[in-house]
Amino acid sequence: MSKVWFVTGSSRGLGRNFVEAALSRGDKVAATARNADSLDELVAAHGEAVLPLTLDVTDRAAAFESVERAREHFGRLDVVVNNAGYAQIGAIEELTEQELRDQMETNLFGAVWVIQAALPQLREQGAGHIIQLSSAAGLIAMPLGGAYHASKWALEGLNEALAREVAGFGVKVTIIEPGGFATRSGRNPDPLANGHMAELNPAYDALRRHLAEVSGKQPAGDPVAAAQALLKLADSDNPPLRVLFGQGFYPMIEQAYADRLKTWADWQDLAAEAHGRLDR
Repeated sequence: MSKVWFVTGSSRGLGRNFVEAALSRGDKVAATARNADSLDELVAAHGEAVLPLTLDVTDRAAAFESVERAREHFGRLDVVVNNAGYAQIGAIEELTEQELRDQMETNLFGAVWVIQAALPQLREQGAGHIIQLSSAAGLIAMPLGGAYHASKWALEGLNEALAREVAGFGVKVTIIEPGGFATRSGRNPDPLANGHMAELNPAYDALRRHLAEVSGKQPAGDPVAAAQALLKLADSDNPPLRVLFGQGFYPMIEQAYADRLKTWADWQDLAAEAHGRLDR
């Protein structure tokens, strides 16, 4: 049986590859983008199997309207892919309040609005799969990416809680954590090299030069292969809560978690001291 998808951020990058992969196997897709004209080629190639929708995910009312239009058009939703997002780059000291708020509005709140809009229907169906695009940057942090990391780490916690809240309704949740992918736009596969730049403070120029020298060392992934992997996740009867997409970041993440556990263990005496005695 074919599936009905709702995919945000469908104009380019991984989102576009996800939509094309679903359509190519006969599924139906409500594809959203900030400018629906960017979806014209999909409509020309796949006709009524694709419903193009203009959506700025920061607009909560528009998110609810788009999900409802998709339900009315296709009759149901099976897979909701929260893909829309971008990276705000800059040292913490460099970030303006508006830059930080805009980052969270798109990457975090935008995902929440789509989830809230889709959940009533998925609960009523007793089935559905919410797939959240996070990032390897949602698991480890690097300098100059604080705003982006904050948004992705927030999504990790949000969706882990969500998975436990909706499991009893038959709704599944998967968090995808991609590394760098060489999308057709030709962008650098390093997400921290591609975002919106804060106004530069010269105090961090040396750090920027160092990061430029060591960045881009991870192998770029193939977005077409990522799209095929996404189809396997959507078809799985028992999908994982979390899955990495791409190679290269697993050793870094493994080391990061080992370091955290060691630090907590090394400071257990202080942890116990902080707990205090309750029998006094």
